[in-house]
Amino acid sequence: MKIGPYTLKNSLIVAPMAGVTDRPFRELCLRFGAGMAVSEMMSSNPKMWNTDKSKNRMVHLDEKGIRSVQIAGAEPDMMAEAARYCVENGAQIVDINMGCPAKKVNKKLAGSALLTRPDLVEQILTAVVNAVDVPVTLKTRTGWDTENKNCVDIAKMAEQCGIQALALHGRTRACMYKGEAEYDSIRAVKEAISIPLIANGDIDSPQKARHVLDYTGADALMIGRPAQGRPWIFQQIQHYLNTGEELAPPPVDEVQEILLGHVQELHQFYGELKGLRIARKHVGWYLKEHEQFGDFRQTFNAIEDAQMQLDALQDHFENVA
Repeated sequence: MKIGPYTLKNSLIVAPMAGVTDRPFRELCLRFGAGMAVSEMMSSNPKMWNTDKSKNRMVHLDEKGIRSVQIAGAEPDMMAEAARYCVENGAQIVDINMGCPAKKVNKKLAGSALLTRPDLVEQILTAVVNAVDVPVTLKTRTGWDTENKNCVDIAKMAEQCGIQALALHGRTRACMYKGEAEYDSIRAVKEAISIPLIANGDIDSPQKARHVLDYTGADALMIGRPAQGRPWIFQQIQHYLNTGEELAPPPVDEVQEILLGHVQELHQFYGELKGLRIARKHVGWYLKEHEQFGDFRQTFNAIEDAQMQLDALQDHFENVA
């Protein structure tokens, strides 16, 4: 699949997730077969750009793969300026967030709240596309609620405004992340536009990936929560799409190596204090299926020293073995 001048190595994309798809996670997913990884959402408010949080969310010139950064906001001029800022700092693709259902985002009319204002959507899309010389993409949902699904109209508008690829999550804003994603809307959007369409929502296995591609006709898949604690899901899905055969998950000793490496990267990227705190949720995702994890999690989350975190994980895996 191509987005503007960029050709993805496959049709599997890491979804932007606030607080998750930082540089260490993106690079890990790329290592395990993702064709592209989109950075976590960055505010369009310029007052936020020089904070440590925003700087960590930026893409960097020395990153591997296609550098796509997501921006969020509701003011066309500010979104355009944010897009320019991202490109100046290394972004090769700018993605517009119109899918986040979080209340703190929606109360500012950003994220999926924009689906209630198609007039403003058009202004934002036009402003951002005109502001930069790189491809602009859009991530959105099927509508505000089940009675107000307007994804087909939004998709047509996006194409007319110059958006070069569209990612669609098969839920409304009202659905949040509850229930099951539906793919009829994604199929309808695919039939209505000619730009690449990326299907998103509940793609948690190789078999589900095959089904969604076949049913919707989508050009690519975007995977978010199912990759948390399981970055090798991209490798498993691609192997299945290529061969029709299942690829076994990595053995425990390999998971140990992956997890320890990930935690070390978090310590280095954020600094030990912040890194060890961010590591806690990732460790929880990796080990949630371990029977012995319950007691260990409470102990692990109380650790306030980076090296002690690594030592505790080492001991845990030795006990599991």
